[in-house]
Amino acid sequence: MKRIAAMTAMLLIAMAALAGEEVIKRGAAIMPDAKVVPLATVLESPETYAKTAVVVDGVISQACTRKGCWMELVPEAGKPGVRVTFKDYGFFIPLDSKGMVARAEGVTTIKTLSKKEADHLSEEGAKLTRNEDGTAREVSFVANGVELRTAD
Repeated sequence: MKRIAAMTAMLLIAMAALAGEEVIKRGAAIMPDAKVVPLATVLESPETYAKTAVVVDGVISQACTRKGCWMELVPEAGKPGVRVTFKDYGFFIPLDSKGMVARAEGVTTIKTLSKKEADHLSEEGAKLTRNEDGTAREVSFVANGVELRTAD
């Protein structure tokens, strides 16, 4: 299975290079033999993916409008997604990344955001479901590295 995932990843990269498609890389390189899990599967049971790094693919539906310090990744347009942050605040994505296709390697996190944190993220364009006290439970993804390309 790992060999098939690695070959698929290499094929996609080669096809992008042949097509002249620019791949924007940020953070650590995504390992070709990393376990690829559909984003929808991660969202169905996020606790399962909280300790082991996996690779997810999706479309960027929102991104931080101030620094590029997070993105919301969805399996496909109109579907629920996950907010992706970048390990140790170590890299950012371009501010105009909305609509790009992204591949990210990292782990899932689940936490409760304070009202102040939720307010800050809402000001940057994040979509949150708030609790009555203004806090928000958030399932997010902390990426070690990402690859971005324009959507077809």
